[in-house]
Parts: sequence; C-alpha cells; structure tokens
Amino acid sequence: CCLNKKAVFSYTCFFMKLHISFINFKLRHICVFSIKKLMNLKKNLVLLGMMASGKSTIGALISKRLGLKFYDIDQIIEKEMDMSIADIFEKKSEFFFRSLEEKTILKILQNKNCIISLGGGAFLNEKVRKEIIMKHVSFWLNCSNKILLGRIRKNKKRPVANKLTDKELIEIINERRKNYMMANFKINCDKLSKTRIVENILKLNETV
Repeated sequence: CCLNKKAVFSYTCFFMKLHISFINFKLRHICVFSIKKLMNLKKNLVLLGMMASGKSTIGALISKRLGLKFYDIDQIIEKEMDMSIADIFEKKSEFFFRSLEEKTILKILQNKNCIISLGGGAFLNEKVRKEIIMKHVSFWLNCSNKILLGRIRKNKKRPVANKLTDKELIEIINERRKNYMMANFKINCDKLSKTRIVENILKLNETV
C-alpha cells in the first residue's frame, strides 16, 4: 500500500512537471508571437499606383477602420505650398515638385504604424522606393488602362494629365507599372468594391 502511494505520488509529480513545462512553452510561444505582431504593427502601410487608382479614398477608409493616422502625400504638399500640384508643376517646375515630394515622403516614413498614400510618380524615386521596400509594407492598387483613362478624363483637377493623349497616358502607365510591380502586394481593383479592396489589403497585411 505504501509503495502504491509512492508510485501515485511520483506519477502525479511527473505529470505536474510535464504540465508546467507545457504551459511555459506556450507562454514563450505567445510572447514571441506577440513581439512579432507588435513589430509588424510599427511598419507603415503604403499605398501606391497611378493617379485615379483610388489611393486617397482607400487610404482614408483603412485609416478609419484601424484607427490609425493617414498621410496623403499630395495633400500634404499642396497644403504646405498653398498651391495645387498642377500649379506647382507649372509655376515651380516638375524638378522642384519631385525634390519636395522626396523630402516629404522620407520625413513621413519616419512615423510608425500609419497609412500613407503616395502620388502616382513617387515610387519611381529610387530613394523612396528602397526605403519603402526595405522597411514598410506596400500595396499597389492596380487598375486597367480603360478605367484609369476614364477616371482621369472625368477629373478636371488633373489638367496636366488631361493635356496628354490617351496613347501618351498609356505609355506613362505602362512605364510606371515596371516600378509598381516591386511593391509587396498587388491588388487588382477593377471588379472590387472599395470595401472589398480594404478587406483584401487588411488580410494580406496580416500575413507580413
């Protein structure tokens, strides 16, 4: 009887130690997972693509959904200069705009855990592109030429683009796509609602 009690006690101690070890393992796993998640949260979510692809609209929706700060680079520049992008191009030159754009983006990218919408030509800048690819999570909002042309023609706030022919615009779109393809993720937006685009971006962002 005494031996049986000792055996039961030994078995009980063994399983208690095993249970404690299993709990410690789970806690370590949870801590590592939590740290990784926190690190990912610090990465900015960057939207890129052609003008009229919906970056500003989608960025604002994601910002509202997640409760995170949203930065629209073109709007920031327009506010700082108190001029429209078209006026900056016309009165200051494209070189001036691109220099200011680069400076503005690199400054905004120093923030953590926010949503950023780039202008159509911003990702062509090598410094900007490398910084985003290395340290942030990027999404290319891809739309067909037909949809982009239709949206651009309807928007009178893009006088520079509207001075170009359809052929010239398509050449620009195709050239820029070579850079856009370097983004972490590509979202084909043609047949998706705004809500679905946001959902797809959030799901993909969770995999990073």
